[in-house]
Amino acid sequence: MLRLVLSLVLLDPAAVTEVFLRDVPASRILTPDGDRLGYAPVPRPYTGARRLTGVLLGRDPVAKTDVLCGGTVIGSRSRSLVLTAAHCIYRNGRPLEHLAFLPGFDRGRPKLGVWPVVRAWVPARWRDRPYSPDLLPYDVGLVGVAHGKHPLESVTGRGLKTMPTARGTELRGLELLGYPAGKGYPGTTLYRCVGDTVEAVSKGPGLMVTHNCHASAGGSGGPALYGGAVAGVVSSSSPLRDAEGYTVLTRLSEKVFGRMYAKADRVMRRRAATRRPMA
Repeated sequence: MLRLVLSLVLLDPAAVTEVFLRDVPASRILTPDGDRLGYAPVPRPYTGARRLTGVLLGRDPVAKTDVLCGGTVIGSRSRSLVLTAAHCIYRNGRPLEHLAFLPGFDRGRPKLGVWPVVRAWVPARWRDRPYSPDLLPYDVGLVGVAHGKHPLESVTGRGLKTMPTARGTELRGLELLGYPAGKGYPGTTLYRCVGDTVEAVSKGPGLMVTHNCHASAGGSGGPALYGGAVAGVVSSSSPLRDAEGYTVLTRLSEKVFGRMYAKADRVMRRRAATRRPMA
């Protein structure tokens, strides 16, 4: 199944659903050499946070479509957790199947291996309710991966720290990472976009938006980096039909993300302990 996903999605970006995206006004593009959506290819070789970023693949069993998202390794005691968007794991009331994470993915090659997802977590309201814009502040998820005897961080290096923020916090100079696909993008190369954020909602955990980047298909689930830590997850582009376009970033709130992270790390540590060989 994994070979099928790789051949259909990663090596053929046309397999990713294309939607029309308005250009970001030139005066708003902050990324050096940024294109019409504010993005530019990441220089090789990928190091640091960029080496920890990769693609998350999955399959919608009902729609029978393949899904391509971004994800990034975050630091944990289990050393096996990947941060992504909730809709990259669970959509339309059902979990995606055959999920796998490919860290450091580049030019169609999983240089750091293929890591099958063994557990996944999304906020309860994302799992239990039909989609609406009100759910965007909860579009964050975690997956636990396993491949052989060693944890993910033994291959990628130490995962990134997370940076929880409260509603109303505005950040300047975030770096968004992802693998955009569709028109003008290969779907196999890591891109970056620099953006400033403002608050978008007045209740719940809050929601960041940037008018400097317009994420293309395939960019969802990638990290929003700030000061060497992950401050958010790329969720979607212009869900409220802003005429000039913007990208929504889900915060890593203490209440929603923090509780989910603690549970995921605990479960993955127990899983690893039960699979250690007896002395």
